[in-house]
Amino acid sequence: MNAALRPPFAFSAGGIIGTLGGLIGLGGAEFRLPVLIGMFGFRALDAVIVNKAVSLIVVAFALPFRASVVPFADIASHWTVIANLLAGSLVGAWLGADLALKLASRALFRVIAALLLLIAIVLAFGHGATQGHPLLDGAALQVAGVVAGLGIGIVASLLGVAGGELLIPTLIFLFGVDVKLAGSLSLAVSLPTMLIGFARYSQDRSFGVLARNRGFLCAMALGSIAGAFVGSRLLGIIPVDLLLPLLALLLAASAIKLWRDG
Repeated sequence: MNAALRPPFAFSAGGIIGTLGGLIGLGGAEFRLPVLIGMFGFRALDAVIVNKAVSLIVVAFALPFRASVVPFADIASHWTVIANLLAGSLVGAWLGADLALKLASRALFRVIAALLLLIAIVLAFGHGATQGHPLLDGAALQVAGVVAGLGIGIVASLLGVAGGELLIPTLIFLFGVDVKLAGSLSLAVSLPTMLIGFARYSQDRSFGVLARNRGFLCAMALGSIAGAFVGSRLLGIIPVDLLLPLLALLLAASAIKLWRDG
């Protein structure tokens, strides 16, 4: 793609992805990753790092945006849940980034494809679920929270995503959190988790992809933020129950294509 056209296309792609993510209450980074690879030609590791940078910017904006829906006081009152998940996710984020840096390009393609397929399944069957009460209690719940956080942190770092598709069902099913509150708690967990993964990536020379694509990164981040805002305003107008299976199929198709191309 012509270098002059990349920022405008990046803004447009970010806007579309952000809108879709906003409609289903997520950041859309899982959909952004295949676009970075397939449409803009980034190699696997570069795409993950760029996706992580854009996701970090979007999540930083999304948390205060949601303050009108879920006050910070409500988030703070659930600090034990946040801390429980972070105990695992911070370690997982570092391990996931470390693994991504060590994997050969073809192997990383395959891992990305497999994880995207997993998220497509979770998106299709786990979104919109309700629980109402914790699945476990006491020490068992705390151990399960750390283990879940560890796995989510690894996946989030390997894909360069916030991990909301996995965090929200975990908060609902494991901790019995209300779905609206779960969205904000997932952002509170995602932000420090992503910063740890970002810190690990910054130690590798591959991190230079951000400096080389500064204009592209800014354009896609702005488009993603604008799209997320539009998507949140379209909630209730477009039936999410119809949209979710289509997006899950799109993600699954992207995963299959990445597997074959890798």
